[in-house]
Formats: sequence, C-alpha cells, structure tokens
Amino acid sequence: MEGRCGETGGSFCKKFFSYMNFIYDICILPRMNPVLRIPLHVEPEQVQRLQALQTGFARVCNALAPLVQQTKVWNRVALHHLAYRQLREQFPEMGSQMVCNAIYSVSRTGRLVFQHPQSPFNLARLGDKPLPLLRFADSCPVYFDRHTLSLKAGQLSMFTLDGRMRFQLALAAQDEERFHAQKLREIVLSRRRDGVYELAFLLVDAQQGAAGAQEADVDSTAGEIPEYIVVEEAP
Repeated sequence: MEGRCGETGGSFCKKFFSYMNFIYDICILPRMNPVLRIPLHVEPEQVQRLQALQTGFARVCNALAPLVQQTKVWNRVALHHLAYRQLREQFPEMGSQMVCNAIYSVSRTGRLVFQHPQSPFNLARLGDKPLPLLRFADSCPVYFDRHTLSLKAGQLSMFTLDGRMRFQLALAAQDEERFHAQKLREIVLSRRRDGVYELAFLLVDAQQGAAGAQEADVDSTAGEIPEYIVVEEAP
C-alpha cells in the first residue's frame, strides 16, 4: 500500500478515499437517524436559566396564538409580517432572533394541529367551527438557529435571557462528521421526563432540502398533539 500511494502523486489514495466517501454518503448516511440528540450536563444555576428561557419562549408563543385563532393564518412568513414588530416590543428581553424562532414554533405547531391528516383538529374535520386556541406549556421546546446557538470545535454557545451559556461537547467522530456532511435544519432544546436537558439537531442530506426536513421533524409524532400543547376548542 505504501508503494502504491507514492505512485503518480498519490492517485491511488485519492481514488480510494473518494470511494470510501461515496460509500459513506450512499450507504451509511441514509440509514442514520436524522435527529442527533445530545444531553447537556448542567449545574443547578444553569437549569434555572434554561427554565427561564423555556418560560419566556412559551410566553411569546402564547401571545401569538390568539392571532392564529382569529386570522386562521399560521404560515411563518405571513405571521412574521403580522406580528413580529408587536412581539419584539412586547418581549424585548427575548431578542429579535428568538422572537423569530417563536414565530416559527407557532407556525409549525399550527401546521401540525390544523393540517396534518391525522389530527383531530384538521381543518377538514372542523368544517365551519371556529379555530381552537393553541396553548403552549412552560415546558415547550425552544427552537434555535445559527444566530442563537453555535457549535465550533466542540464548544457550544447558547442564547439565554441573561447572556450566553457555554458547554463543552464531546462528540463522537461519526457525529462530528455528520455536521460536515449534512445540512442542519433544526436545533431544539427540550427537557426529558427524567429532567435532563438535551439538544436535538435535525440533519438531512443536501439533496433532501426542505421537504426532507419536514418529513423528519425533531418531534414528529405522526399527527399526535405534543404533550406541551393544549388545544382549547371554542365554545
């Protein structure tokens, strides 16, 4: 092998590693779970900060939900035009980008509750009835983006209400490779039933695009309403 790698400027090695990358992309990546979950090891003080962030995020979502009920609009872009400025003024502590992420959360929840064919509140089932009101519990997940969370060389930096929180993540080599080989579509912070906070990263192949991300949402539940959502039907 050593002799062959020296031939023609290492052409054999280049072909070999190119082939191995091809095998990884074609045979290994498609079989991986699109959601990579990483538990966070946090101190009590950090838990309080994350709880405060969840509560603040839920408040923004609940301030927006009545507008969805009244207008029957949950498209993310349309909601942004209708509500961003008011929400930004009402919740200055959340920052502009986290307000955008809350709008995204309400939009995707509206899509699940009112559009999913298996949802009991699908528009076709509601008929002429008024739209129900969505209520987000303080335990609702928090959505991040590249402005509010960054990961570089194993160092995680995350937005909170009182400044950035930083963690050192020990990623397996295979998981680290996925961040380079795939596209990051969603980042979600949630608290598991055992009390542990975890980050979920939705990673999809570049060829899948947005459609692939929608098919593999971080908390995809086949039309089931997440436990942090209460749907209040109009009287």
